[in-house]
Amino acid sequence: MVQQIRHNEPQYICIIPVERITANQDEEIIALGVSADEAKKQGEKLLASTYGCNQSQVLELMQQARIEPIAQWCAPQER
Repeated sequence: MVQQIRHNEPQYICIIPVERITANQDEEIIALGVSADEAKKQGEKLLASTYGCNQSQVLELMQQARIEPIAQWCAPQER
């Protein structure tokens, strides 16, 4: 799934560590959303579609997730 930053809309990022699934302590997935809830929902969808997580695995991994606003410098510049 490819996600793009949208111009003039608030953006949030959901960072989910997936070490328990992949055994790679540095691996995480990142999802974007126009709200914190939307970023969380996108993260949950990625866990289910990419890693085949069931509902209890998704809930467990989402407890470790961080949801943050994207810094202004990440927004595309208007040309």
